[in-house]
Amino acid sequence: MNPYEFDTLAVRAGTARSQFNEHSEALYLTSSFVFGSAAQAAARFSGEEPGNVYARFSNPTVTAMQERLAALEGAEACVATASGMSAILSLAMATLKAGDHVVAPTGLFGATQQLFGTILSKFGIETSFVAATELDAYRAAVTPRTRLFFVETPSNPLTEVIDIAGVAEIAHAAGALFAVDNCFCTPALQRPLELGADVVVHSATKYLDGQGRVLGGAVAGAKVVVDEVLKFLRTAGPSISPFNAWVILKGLETLRIRMDAQSATSLDLARWLEQQPGVVRVFYPGLPSHPQHALAMRQQKSGGAIVSFEVAGGRERAWQVVDGTRVISITANLGDTKTTITHPASTTHGRISAEARAAAGIGEGLLRVAVGLESIEDLRADLARGLRA
Repeated sequence: MNPYEFDTLAVRAGTARSQFNEHSEALYLTSSFVFGSAAQAAARFSGEEPGNVYARFSNPTVTAMQERLAALEGAEACVATASGMSAILSLAMATLKAGDHVVAPTGLFGATQQLFGTILSKFGIETSFVAATELDAYRAAVTPRTRLFFVETPSNPLTEVIDIAGVAEIAHAAGALFAVDNCFCTPALQRPLELGADVVVHSATKYLDGQGRVLGGAVAGAKVVVDEVLKFLRTAGPSISPFNAWVILKGLETLRIRMDAQSATSLDLARWLEQQPGVVRVFYPGLPSHPQHALAMRQQKSGGAIVSFEVAGGRERAWQVVDGTRVISITANLGDTKTTITHPASTTHGRISAEARAAAGIGEGLLRVAVGLESIEDLRADLARGLRA
């Protein structure tokens, strides 16, 4: 158990000063590392001696980011990747083989659905998509070939909250690995490993960076699993750049402060949206009206910073709301200090079938707002303009 609190780990964990004794973490922009002798080179390549070898799989800046994120998640180990999707791919390729079976909820992010449902199926890996919040559905989907349970909670974009401890029990009874995409909450609001997950996956592009600057991903959890992911990364090369790792490392320093502020604004905005004419429904775990509100308040520290809502009138009306904004950015990214808005059915989930969107509850009138650090008054006024159109 780490003796330090979260905020201290966020600014101190992973720090290893060079001979120059710098205070801010150094950025090592180098593709390779020099050895003192042929014998040392051989020992480094074989793993007999610790140390950096080649930046595709080892770099001091990347190591610092990995160690800090592992500390924040309470993980034994962490490996960083080029993006969130490459983190999920790396986990799948490191732990699955042809003939294996995956259980996942229907409400997964669109690209994640494509990865499990289309790409991995080409290699003989089958995925069963089940109702996200029904534990009996996970239990019923288990087969003798089930090797991985993969969930994201809260889900994108409907913020469905999955019972992590409940799914962990089912997965482990089946002898399967259990992975949680913790992108929306981050370890500042939720620590899945403490609730029974074996592995946590991140799109570090989102809140871990927090300012929309770079791409990155990570897999954190049990060392035995992370080591297998590192082996895949070393060979296949979906590696994070040292610069991106450094930016994310610095972003982690303000993670809790940002998440607390953005979550507070999100709750305020969600309450306001519930009162607006033309808004059919608001999806936000911090609202008592959310179906999994009680569960969210048990396993999360707050409702998070994603607010989705459905407007009457379908796509045409939803696009009017989007086009009415002047402050909020029309972009599909999230986790930024700048608030963003997107129409999931035509963007993030536009590549999956209409049937899959319907099964996930993603209608044409649905909008997702990723709340940033602007004034709540300005955000309300920006959305009110579109809602009045």
